[in-house]
Amino acid sequence: MNYNGIAQEAAASRAYHALERMIVTLDLLPGSVVTEGALIERLGLGRTPVREAIQRLAWEGLIEVRPRAGLAIAPLHPADWSRVIEARRSLELLLARSAARFVTRNAADLFHASALAMRQAVIASDVLAFLQADKSLDEALAVAADNPFAARVAAPLQTHSRRFWYRYNAETGLAESAEHHVALIRAILDGDEEGAAAEADRLMLLLRAHAEAAARR
Repeated sequence: MNYNGIAQEAAASRAYHALERMIVTLDLLPGSVVTEGALIERLGLGRTPVREAIQRLAWEGLIEVRPRAGLAIAPLHPADWSRVIEARRSLELLLARSAARFVTRNAADLFHASALAMRQAVIASDVLAFLQADKSLDEALAVAADNPFAARVAAPLQTHSRRFWYRYNAETGLAESAEHHVALIRAILDGDEEGAAAEADRLMLLLRAHAEAAARR
């Protein structure tokens, strides 16, 4: 890949992460319609990287491309959160077991950094920092598990779940969620496959309880 190709790939990655963050934190409102041009102007990036990011987010179900009508941001229906968790649960257990089995020094450093960032976010009551730490943990899990197929399927479900959590549970669930995530990290770093799977399952059950509560509101 030449220099221009590398730069283009980096710009597309920046565009994707910026747009994903805007969708997760409801900066782009659920159900709203925006234009490609407005996103290009807002991000300050070129048309090609922004378009690539939009295509990726469309595949993940976060944006609907409507020809000649704009880009519709995915709506948030509380009942869908339980469906996301149901689809995600078995994947998270698989990734947790694999991560505990195959974790490397480099991956361990990523887990330590995620745990520290989560603790700092709780101390500062910084929900946005916690969301970033949570995403970093998911990325560390993908690296450590050494199963790119499972990681690719899990990634959009993790993003959808973060979005629901931010909408319905961010004001009260920060410390509890961090506690469960840190327990998962600890089991992985201990190389405890079954313990890691159990902690991943506890986390999914916690999220499912939050999802069911959101659906009853």
